[in-house]
Amino acid sequence: MITAPNDTVLVEIGGGICTLTMNRPDSLNAINPDVVDALLAVTEALKTDTAVRVVVVRGAGDHFMAGGDVKGFKAQLDAESDRAEVQKDIGVMIDRVHRVILNMRAMPQPIIASVKGAVAGAGVSLMLACDMVLTADDAFFTLAYCHIGTSPDGGSTWFLPRTVGLKRAFEIALLGDRFDAEAALAMGLINRIVPAADLEAETSALAVRLAAGPAKAYAETKALLNGSMDRDLAAQLDAETGGFLNCVASNDFYEGVTAFAEKRKQQFTGS
Repeated sequence: MITAPNDTVLVEIGGGICTLTMNRPDSLNAINPDVVDALLAVTEALKTDTAVRVVVVRGAGDHFMAGGDVKGFKAQLDAESDRAEVQKDIGVMIDRVHRVILNMRAMPQPIIASVKGAVAGAGVSLMLACDMVLTADDAFFTLAYCHIGTSPDGGSTWFLPRTVGLKRAFEIALLGDRFDAEAALAMGLINRIVPAADLEAETSALAVRLAAGPAKAYAETKALLNGSMDRDLAAQLDAETGGFLNCVASNDFYEGVTAFAEKRKQQFTGS
């Protein structure tokens, strides 16, 4: 059973779905060392958990994640006058955040971000590291790092140009302006907008649908899409050949082909 080392991230598993709830609602789920520790432990475990077929990431309360814990940064600055020490301590935390992001991209399971309310700073980075994003109509977004005098982390400078293009990425990162769910959808940052009251049900329906799908094929597809920007066409075609042949060895391939021929619904087992 996968568990978090503290209660800043809640873990629920059932029906092949693992739901991770960032649990600091009084701080708008702002990320701090405890949250990072919990996310790192859970994502490490999920990379090799074959029973979990879909992961959902969400925030407790009314918000997804309002970025880093700026109050925590202020306490660090007040407690430590040596800027080199502050750099060192924050560097350790950022390194752990980045290991979480790498784990998420390496995980074979599709990851759904279920987003509502504030999505700022590291919350944008975490959302971008997910594979699909369902968004409540009350959600709002800002990369925000520029407002505290720092550059982004969490992979947002990698994901943004690939998602919205370089010029729009500059605008989002340098201005730090707030934008709504409709703007996020238009830029391709999210997949769907749903009424806030329907977000939980819509997220559950999507997670159930993916959990019933061919897990091996999903894992191979995720790996192919992740690697596509770093390969030329010939290399991507070779990778596609390898992925397809890996799927051919799975029970789900045999089930899918047989179900198609028999004109019935597939019953994938994830094996």
